[in-house]
Amino acid sequence: MTSRGLLEKPIDAGAARVAPVEHAPALGVLEAADAHGALAAGSALLPGWDASDKWRPVGRYGRTSEWCKGAFDRVAAAIGLVLIAPVLAIIAIAVRLDSPGPALFRQTRIGRGGRAFTFYKFRGMLTDARERFPHLYEYRYDDAQIQSLRFHSGPDPRVTRVGAFIRRTSLDELPNLINVVRGDMSLVGPRPEIPELIPYYQGHAKTVLGVKPGITSLAKWLGRDELTFQETL
Repeated sequence: MTSRGLLEKPIDAGAARVAPVEHAPALGVLEAADAHGALAAGSALLPGWDASDKWRPVGRYGRTSEWCKGAFDRVAAAIGLVLIAPVLAIIAIAVRLDSPGPALFRQTRIGRGGRAFTFYKFRGMLTDARERFPHLYEYRYDDAQIQSLRFHSGPDPRVTRVGAFIRRTSLDELPNLINVVRGDMSLVGPRPEIPELIPYYQGHAKTVLGVKPGITSLAKWLGRDELTFQETL
Protein backbone atom coordinates (compact mmCIF):
# COMPACT_ATOMS: atom_id res chain seq x y z
CA MET A 1 0.00 0.00 0.00
CA THR A 2 1.06 3.53 -0.56
CA SER A 3 2.16 5.69 2.30
CA ARG A 4 -0.49 8.22 3.08
CA GLY A 5 1.21 10.16 5.89
CA LEU A 6 2.51 13.64 5.31
CA LEU A 7 5.55 13.91 3.12
CA GLU A 8 8.06 14.71 5.77
CA LYS A 9 11.29 16.58 6.07
CA PRO A 10 14.18 14.79 7.78
CA ILE A 11 13.58 15.02 11.51
CA ASP A 12 16.00 17.16 13.46
CA ALA A 13 15.16 18.05 17.05
CA GLY A 14 16.94 21.36 16.66
CA ALA A 15 15.79 22.11 13.16
CA ALA A 16 15.27 25.76 12.36
CA ARG A 17 12.28 27.02 10.44
CA VAL A 18 12.82 26.73 6.72
CA ALA A 19 13.22 30.09 5.02
CA PRO A 20 11.07 30.93 1.99
CA VAL A 21 12.54 29.80 -1.31
CA GLU A 22 11.94 32.36 -4.02
CA HIS A 23 12.40 29.96 -6.93
CA ALA A 24 10.11 27.25 -5.53
CA PRO A 25 7.59 26.60 -8.35
CA ALA A 26 4.41 28.65 -8.05
CA LEU A 27 5.02 29.16 -4.34
CA GLY A 28 3.98 32.80 -4.43
CA VAL A 29 0.76 31.96 -6.23
CA LEU A 30 0.03 29.17 -3.76
CA GLU A 31 0.47 31.51 -0.81
CA ALA A 32 -1.64 34.26 -2.35
CA ALA A 33 -4.60 32.00 -3.10
CA ASP A 34 -6.94 29.70 -1.31
CA ALA A 35 -5.12 26.51 -2.30
CA HIS A 36 -7.96 24.20 -1.36
CA GLY A 37 -10.62 26.21 -3.15
CA ALA A 38 -8.55 26.89 -6.26
CA LEU A 39 -7.45 23.29 -6.63
CA ALA A 40 -10.98 22.05 -6.05
CA ALA A 41 -12.10 24.28 -8.92
CA GLY A 42 -9.55 22.65 -11.19
CA SER A 43 -6.93 25.41 -11.19
CA ALA A 44 -3.69 23.63 -10.39
CA LEU A 45 -1.60 26.76 -9.69
CA LEU A 46 1.21 25.43 -11.83
CA PRO A 47 3.58 27.25 -14.21
CA GLY A 48 1.99 27.42 -17.65
CA TRP A 49 -1.41 26.31 -16.37
CA ASP A 50 -4.33 27.72 -18.31
CA ALA A 51 -7.67 27.71 -16.54
CA SER A 52 -9.31 26.86 -19.87
CA ASP A 53 -7.36 23.60 -20.09
CA LYS A 54 -9.38 20.42 -19.65
CA TRP A 55 -8.20 17.37 -17.80
CA ARG A 56 -8.04 14.30 -20.00
CA PRO A 57 -7.74 10.66 -18.95
CA VAL A 58 -4.26 9.16 -19.22
CA GLY A 59 -3.88 5.85 -21.04
CA ARG A 60 -6.18 3.96 -23.37
CA TYR A 61 -9.30 3.65 -21.22
CA GLY A 62 -12.53 4.48 -23.01
CA ARG A 63 -15.69 5.52 -21.19
CA THR A 64 -16.96 1.96 -20.89
CA SER A 65 -13.63 0.57 -19.71
CA GLU A 66 -13.24 3.34 -17.18
CA TRP A 67 -16.77 2.79 -15.84
CA CYS A 68 -16.11 -0.93 -15.47
CA LYS A 69 -12.84 -0.29 -13.66
CA GLY A 70 -14.51 2.18 -11.31
CA ALA A 71 -17.35 -0.23 -10.60
CA PHE A 72 -14.91 -3.05 -9.88
CA ASP A 73 -12.89 -0.83 -7.53
CA ARG A 74 -15.98 0.20 -5.56
CA VAL A 75 -17.44 -3.29 -5.26
CA ALA A 76 -14.06 -4.80 -4.27
CA ALA A 77 -13.48 -2.03 -1.70
CA ALA A 78 -16.96 -2.46 -0.21
CA ILE A 79 -16.47 -6.22 0.11
CA GLY A 80 -13.03 -5.60 1.62
CA LEU A 81 -14.45 -3.26 4.25
CA VAL A 82 -17.02 -5.86 5.30
CA LEU A 83 -14.45 -8.65 5.50
CA ILE A 84 -11.92 -6.68 7.52
CA ALA A 85 -14.46 -4.94 9.79
CA PRO A 86 -13.19 -6.80 12.90
CA VAL A 87 -9.60 -5.74 12.11
CA LEU A 88 -10.71 -2.13 11.64
CA ALA A 89 -12.47 -2.21 15.00
CA ILE A 90 -9.41 -3.60 16.80
CA ILE A 91 -7.10 -0.99 15.26
CA ALA A 92 -9.53 1.82 16.07
CA ILE A 93 -9.68 0.75 19.72
CA ALA A 94 -5.87 0.47 19.90
CA VAL A 95 -5.45 3.97 18.46
CA ARG A 96 -7.93 5.46 20.93
CA LEU A 97 -6.36 3.71 23.91
CA ASP A 98 -2.83 4.70 22.94
CA SER A 99 -3.37 8.46 22.74
CA PRO A 100 -6.18 11.00 23.10
CA GLY A 101 -8.09 11.81 19.94
CA PRO A 102 -10.18 10.21 17.20
CA ALA A 103 -9.26 6.88 15.63
CA LEU A 104 -9.65 8.21 12.10
CA PHE A 105 -7.51 10.95 10.59
CA ARG A 106 -9.10 13.19 7.97
CA GLN A 107 -7.15 15.40 5.61
CA THR A 108 -7.70 17.28 2.36
CA ARG A 109 -5.97 15.61 -0.58
CA ILE A 110 -5.97 16.34 -4.30
CA GLY A 111 -7.48 13.80 -6.66
CA ARG A 112 -8.21 13.50 -10.34
CA GLY A 113 -8.57 16.77 -12.16
CA GLY A 114 -7.18 18.72 -9.21
CA ARG A 115 -10.34 18.15 -7.19
CA ALA A 116 -10.01 18.22 -3.41
CA PHE A 117 -11.49 15.41 -1.34
CA THR A 118 -11.47 14.24 2.27
CA PHE A 119 -8.91 11.50 2.77
CA TYR A 120 -9.30 8.85 5.50
CA LYS A 121 -6.71 6.80 7.36
CA PHE A 122 -6.10 5.65 10.92
CA ARG A 123 -4.51 8.35 13.06
CA GLY A 124 -0.86 7.59 13.73
CA MET A 125 0.23 10.96 15.11
CA LEU A 126 -0.46 13.13 18.13
CA THR A 127 -3.52 15.31 17.66
CA ASP A 128 -1.54 18.46 18.52
CA ALA A 129 1.41 17.57 16.27
CA ARG A 130 1.04 20.70 14.12
CA GLU A 131 1.18 22.98 17.16
CA ARG A 132 4.10 21.13 18.76
CA PHE A 133 6.21 20.75 15.61
CA PRO A 134 5.20 23.60 13.24
CA HIS A 135 8.48 23.47 11.31
CA LEU A 136 7.50 20.03 9.97
CA TYR A 137 4.49 21.56 8.25
CA GLU A 138 6.29 24.25 6.26
CA TYR A 139 6.32 22.86 2.74
CA ARG A 140 9.06 25.08 1.30
CA TYR A 141 11.87 23.33 -0.53
CA ASP A 142 14.70 24.45 -2.76
CA ASP A 143 15.85 22.30 -5.70
CA ALA A 144 18.25 20.20 -3.62
CA GLN A 145 15.68 19.56 -0.87
CA ILE A 146 12.91 18.48 -3.23
CA GLN A 147 15.29 16.08 -4.97
CA SER A 148 16.21 14.30 -1.74
CA LEU A 149 12.85 14.48 0.03
CA ARG A 150 11.63 11.07 1.22
CA PHE A 151 8.46 9.67 2.75
CA HIS A 152 8.68 9.02 6.50
CA SER A 153 12.34 9.91 6.74
CA GLY A 154 13.77 8.77 10.07
CA PRO A 155 12.21 8.74 13.55
CA ASP A 156 9.27 11.11 13.85
CA PRO A 157 8.43 12.71 17.23
CA ARG A 158 4.81 13.17 16.13
CA VAL A 159 4.12 9.45 15.76
CA THR A 160 2.45 7.51 18.59
CA ARG A 161 3.44 4.00 19.67
CA VAL A 162 0.51 2.35 17.90
CA GLY A 163 1.02 4.78 15.03
CA ALA A 164 4.56 3.55 14.47
CA PHE A 165 3.32 -0.03 14.13
CA ILE A 166 0.34 0.60 11.87
CA ARG A 167 2.37 2.92 9.64
CA ARG A 168 5.19 0.38 9.35
CA THR A 169 2.73 -2.37 8.42
CA SER A 170 0.52 -0.06 6.30
CA LEU A 171 -2.49 -0.96 8.44
CA ASP A 172 -3.14 2.76 8.85
CA GLU A 173 -4.18 2.86 5.19
CA LEU A 174 -7.06 0.39 5.46
CA PRO A 175 -9.64 3.23 5.77
CA ASN A 176 -8.52 4.32 2.28
CA LEU A 177 -11.10 1.75 1.14
CA ILE A 178 -13.74 4.26 2.22
CA ASN A 179 -12.34 6.70 -0.35
CA VAL A 180 -12.49 4.00 -3.03
CA VAL A 181 -16.14 3.28 -2.25
CA ARG A 182 -16.86 7.03 -2.41
CA GLY A 183 -15.21 7.23 -5.82
CA ASP A 184 -12.38 9.56 -4.76
CA MET A 185 -9.67 6.94 -5.18
CA SER A 186 -8.88 3.73 -7.02
CA LEU A 187 -7.29 0.54 -5.76
CA VAL A 188 -4.22 1.26 -7.90
CA GLY A 189 -2.96 4.72 -8.75
CA PRO A 190 -0.57 7.55 -7.83
CA ARG A 191 -0.24 9.02 -4.36
CA PRO A 192 -3.15 11.28 -3.31
CA GLU A 193 -1.17 14.46 -2.66
CA ILE A 194 -1.65 17.30 -0.19
CA PRO A 195 -2.37 20.71 -1.86
CA GLU A 196 0.90 22.27 -0.64
CA LEU A 197 3.05 19.86 -2.68
CA ILE A 198 1.17 19.96 -5.98
CA PRO A 199 3.29 22.89 -7.32
CA TYR A 200 6.42 20.72 -7.00
CA TYR A 201 4.98 18.23 -9.49
CA GLN A 202 5.53 20.81 -12.24
CA GLY A 203 5.43 19.07 -15.64
CA HIS A 204 4.21 15.79 -14.13
CA ALA A 205 1.06 17.32 -12.66
CA LYS A 206 -1.29 16.81 -15.58
CA THR A 207 -0.25 13.19 -15.94
CA VAL A 208 -0.49 12.39 -12.23
CA LEU A 209 -3.75 14.29 -11.76
CA GLY A 210 -5.19 12.82 -14.96
CA VAL A 211 -6.13 9.63 -13.09
CA LYS A 212 -7.61 8.83 -9.71
CA PRO A 213 -5.07 8.43 -6.91
CA GLY A 214 -4.74 4.92 -5.54
CA ILE A 215 -4.20 2.91 -2.40
CA THR A 216 -1.19 1.21 -3.94
CA SER A 217 1.05 1.53 -6.99
CA LEU A 218 3.98 -0.14 -8.72
CA ALA A 219 6.38 2.49 -7.36
CA LYS A 220 5.19 1.81 -3.83
CA TRP A 221 5.55 -1.94 -4.16
CA LEU A 222 9.08 -1.57 -5.53
CA GLY A 223 10.39 1.02 -3.11
CA ARG A 224 7.97 1.72 -0.25
CA ASP A 225 9.33 4.56 1.91
CA GLU A 226 12.84 4.32 0.43
CA LEU A 227 11.65 6.27 -2.60
CA THR A 228 12.26 9.99 -2.87
CA PHE A 229 9.45 12.38 -3.81
CA GLN A 230 10.88 12.68 -7.32
CA GLU A 231 11.03 8.90 -7.78
CA THR A 232 7.33 8.58 -7.08
CA LEU A 233 6.36 10.90 -9.96
